[in-house]
Amino acid sequence: MKTFLLGAAVGYVLGARAGRARYEQIVRTYRKIADHPAVQGAAGVARAKVGEKVGETLHFRGTGSHGTNGQRAGESRASQA
Repeated sequence: MKTFLLGAAVGYVLGARAGRARYEQIVRTYRKIADHPAVQGAAGVARAKVGEKVGETLHFRGTGSHGTNGQRAGESRASQA
């Protein structure tokens, strides 16, 4: 915890020394990169792939997949006997 607080304090001091102008420069650069069509396209592809995987996982979990203990989802040991 002390390390985190020390890091936060150092970051604050360095950020304060850099000033508002440097902050604005960083924000402009970020927006320029984020708004670039190639970056937008890559982000769209990544979102689609993540969406597919999440959908597959939800479908798999909903079709009676077995958990790590060998039980079907929602089953208790008493119902297996």
